Amino acid sequence: MDHREQTPLRPRHHSAEDASKTRTGHGPDNMATLRNLAINTLRAARRRNITTGIRHASYEPFIRPLDLLGIM
Repeated sequence: MDHREQTPLRPRHHSAEDASKTRTGHGPDNMATLRNLAINTLRAARRRNITTGIRHASYEPFIRPLDLLGIM
């Protein structure tokens, strides 16, 4: 049996995440800043569980985060 016959094939599909530019240039720093803003905003709103707070805010992504910031 040849080596190539034993090696499993990798899927050849590409997602939009693969094309993301957040891993290059200033992307990682910018994403870290946004992540820290989200976490600190949830802490300021007295959320005990950050994961639950992020999940709750994601249900209505154009309304709930603005409520937390006091914008709406």
